[in-house]
Amino acid sequence: MAKLDRLLGLVHALSETTEGLTLDEMAERLGVTRRTAERMRDIIARHFDLDELADDRRKRFLIRDSLRRVYTRPTAAEVAALQAEVDGQRAAGRAARASQLASLLAKVKGSLDDREKRRIDPDLDALARIQRTMVTAGPIATVAPETVTVIQSAILAGRCVEFQYATEERPEPRWRRVIPYGLVHGPLTYLLGKIPGRDDQPVYFRLDRMTEAMVSEALGCAPEDWNIDAWLAESFAVWRDEKYDVVLRVRAPSVPRARGWRFHRLQQIEELAGGELRIRFTTGGMRELAEHLFTWGGELAIEGPDALIAVMRERLEAAHAMLNETEPRPILSREPATGAA
Repeated sequence: MAKLDRLLGLVHALSETTEGLTLDEMAERLGVTRRTAERMRDIIARHFDLDELADDRRKRFLIRDSLRRVYTRPTAAEVAALQAEVDGQRAAGRAARASQLASLLAKVKGSLDDREKRRIDPDLDALARIQRTMVTAGPIATVAPETVTVIQSAILAGRCVEFQYATEERPEPRWRRVIPYGLVHGPLTYLLGKIPGRDDQPVYFRLDRMTEAMVSEALGCAPEDWNIDAWLAESFAVWRDEKYDVVLRVRAPSVPRARGWRFHRLQQIEELAGGELRIRFTTGGMRELAEHLFTWGGELAIEGPDALIAVMRERLEAAHAMLNETEPRPILSREPATGAA
């Protein structure tokens, strides 16, 4: 480990000097040749901001920042990735999420000194121009940034959240007080909450349907053993109804695609004869699962449960009605047991 020991010693020497070290001085300190010192300097320059000072005809080198700063300074690629996420959230209309990320981005940029900004600006500009977060089809919902702040403040304070809430079926807002169990981000942002004094499971409340949100005087927080990841895994997406054991059989030509796909975070994969796969998981939300399986066309078969097969038939009838025909086929309807509040 002698070479590594000498290299680390040179890093510390270059960070501790105020006047800089010449190549000859580096070689003398380390007991190596000038050529070896030159190679070590080049390696260090790849990972640290190595300043070069002119001293008559000789060059001196030093690391100006503390070593800790070197490892905490953001790179152009990291800042550009955050910038792309901010732009993507804004383009998707998720103003509240974009506002928080934009604030973080401003703080990251503000922490850079002039020399660091000059160093990353060319790369940052190039990377920011060619990176985008894809905005797909989905609901347009505007959430006030202060609503997110209120909910997060209530969670930290261990208090309930109070707000006026409206739904499509009941456009007239009604007052609600709920215990905040968490925030769930996606195409829509939801408060996962439970009404105090009831034994019901937590339900989703859409933030874009909230007004006059405030931190309540009433205490309320999720139990210590509450696991939001485990709760989310009980449903395919937002809709929550009875849970079923889902069994899907992937046909051989589509196995490579299925191996790189996640149907459910707790899925189990079984190898079958003929190169096929069987995928099993337990979940609720049969309607959302059925609509997702449309994207697989004839690439897989639904082996169970019967409830999922029935819902798939209903969605097929509904999809057929979208075709421009003079005599559309009848549409069967089915309301899920529970869903977003």
